[in-house]
Amino acid sequence: MIRLTVNGQQHNVDAEPDTPLLYVLRDDLGLNGAKFGCGLDQCGACTVIVDDAAVFSCLTPIAVLPGRAVTTIEGLGSEQSPGPVQAAFIEEQAAQCGYCIAGMVMRAQALLARSPHPSEQEIRDGMNPNLCRCGTHIRILAAVRRAAGAGGSAAAAVKAKSP
Repeated sequence: MIRLTVNGQQHNVDAEPDTPLLYVLRDDLGLNGAKFGCGLDQCGACTVIVDDAAVFSCLTPIAVLPGRAVTTIEGLGSEQSPGPVQAAFIEEQAAQCGYCIAGMVMRAQALLARSPHPSEQEIRDGMNPNLCRCGTHIRILAAVRRAAGAGGSAAAAVKAKSP
């Protein structure tokens, strides 16, 4: 048994220590926001936040997670009450097929938590290496800018919601 903290809740997981976090999230905990994209640390569809860093859950073994806080897209808000980054992605209509969006939101969340007012280059660097195969990168970047907010209110909310 491995004890994990996901979205503020404790879970005892009966899985091998080398099991990727993505499989535990989806198969054991029913959290389907993070997606399997490549399994090679290249696309970012599986991105979640561990402590304060965006990580690829497809390559993160659960053995390294006890005592650490895991946050998934489900932990940021709901359909009825989206978090600030989620709301910005909705407002900018950043999703096309939607497959990459949870990972994009999580990477943006981690970026804005550590840098509430990022420069354009910091946004571009911070969102790398996540990929959108539909090509909505321009809207995704606009959503991150919107979440950062001119007055900083969205960025402050991001910081307050961060793990």
